[in-house]
Order: sequence, then structure tokens, then C-alpha cells
Amino acid sequence: MKSASRSFAIPFAVCCVGVALFSVMDAAMKGLSLAIGLYNALFWRALAGSILGIVLMRATHRPWPCGTVLRLHLLRGSVVALMAGLFFWALMRLPMAEAIALSFIAPLVALYLAALLLKERIGRQAIGASVLGLIGVGIILSGRLRGNYDVDALLGAGAVLLSAILFAWNLVLQRQQAQLASPVEVACFQHLVMLTIYAIAAPFYAVLPAAHAIPLIITAAVLAFTSLATLAWAYARAEAQRLIPIEYSAFVWAALMGWLAFGERLTLATMAGAALIVAACLIAARLGRAPHIEAAIA
Repeated sequence: MKSASRSFAIPFAVCCVGVALFSVMDAAMKGLSLAIGLYNALFWRALAGSILGIVLMRATHRPWPCGTVLRLHLLRGSVVALMAGLFFWALMRLPMAEAIALSFIAPLVALYLAALLLKERIGRQAIGASVLGLIGVGIILSGRLRGNYDVDALLGAGAVLLSAILFAWNLVLQRQQAQLASPVEVACFQHLVMLTIYAIAAPFYAVLPAAHAIPLIITAAVLAFTSLATLAWAYARAEAQRLIPIEYSAFVWAALMGWLAFGERLTLATMAGAALIVAACLIAARLGRAPHIEAAIA
């Protein structure tokens, strides 16, 4: 038992670091998107991350992935490209902690996604957990409707919820990808796929960034690449159902980064709603659904 605890401690710690790096990257991307626009922030970060990935793939002599793994890279990269676009569009309109709190509904969506894709039966407790999560979402949104009505912010909240649906699918794909490819390969091909998708619009929207934006682009790319590789390493060494709850620590980092970088205040509605959503996800995690997802994608 002690040996198992020790073997989980390292992936747990590495996953914590990965989540923290992602939160710092979110702050960098929010600042970058506000400075040069969302499309250019995504495009230039993907380009910088792809260059970094190719260099590391060559340096570590990684072979080209086989057809099955390559198709998985293409699928997850496409999902993440759309997910990132929706999330960062929302992040330009919402405080970071609020956006992250709303995105926590993804594990609940994953339950229904598993039922749809894997034909699993959803129990009464799972439905109750989903209702509790939706109440949490409603509490967060109530802060927008009660004296702080802002159509743009409500559209941002809707974009986060759509992004959460894609993130739920991403959770299902993440463990499978981590088991089949190295952390460097996972991060490299995710950036390459995203770059390919974003490059379609480059002739119409891409603009060379100003010199002052280049350090932020490089920082965002390095943070994104490092966090992807870190999480891939952790998910390859521990069950997804034990690591996914660590995602909730992103709320603390988002609140801290939002306050430090953008002067955002943490509201009572956001904290209460986040607490309900996290409680709902933890209830759902105890229902034994995650192991079935694990078995299906392993």
C-alpha cells in the first residue's frame, strides 16, 4: 500500500505543476489576446510551440507516429483547437476565476458523453450530481444578471460552457494519447495540428506581431508546451480518475493570476458556484463511472 502511495505521489505532484503552468499560460494568453487579438494570439503561439516541438522531437530522435497514433493526434488537436478558441474568446470577456469555475462542469459532461459514446447507463445519483452542478453554474451566472448585466460577458459564459463540452471529450482522449505517445510527441503534434487549422485563415487575419508582443508569445508557447508535456507524463503513469480532481486547483491559480495580472476581484457568487460544481463532480467521481471510461480507452 505504501509503495502504491509513493508511486502515485510523483504523478500527483507533476500533475499539480502542469495545472499551475496551464493557469499561468491562460493569463499570458488573455493578455496576448487583448493586445494583438484572439486569432493572432492563437496562431503565433501555435507556430512558436510547433517550432519548439519539432526541435525537441529531432533532438530526442523521436520517430514519426504510426497511423493509429497519428489519427489520435489529429483528433485531439482538432478538438483542442476549437476548445481553445472558445475558451480564450470567453477569457477576454470574463474574469479568469469565473471562466475556470464554469469550465469545471466538464467532468459532469463527460458522464453523459460516456453514456452517448460508450452506451453506459446514467444512474440517479449521477443525474442528481448534474443538477447540483447546474445550480452552481446558475449561481455564477446570477452575479451577471443581478446588477452586473453584461451581454458580452453572458456570451463569454456560454462560450466557456461550449468549451467545457469539448474539454470533456478531451478528457476521454487525453489518457489514451498519453499511453501511446511520449510527452514531447503529444505536445508537439497538438501544436502542429492546431497550427494547421489556424493557418487556413492566416492569409486573411494573420498580422506580424509587434516587437513588444514577441516575448509574451514565446512565454505562452513555452508554458503551453511544458504544461502539455507535464500532464501527458502524469496521465501516462496514473489513472485519469485519480488525476482529474487536481484540475480543480486551477481555480486557485486563476483567481491569483487574475488578481495579479488584471486586478480582477473574486466574487462570492463565483466561489459559491465553483464549490457546488466541484462538489457535484466529486460526487459523480465516486459513482464508479471513471473506471469504465478508463477501460474503454486504454
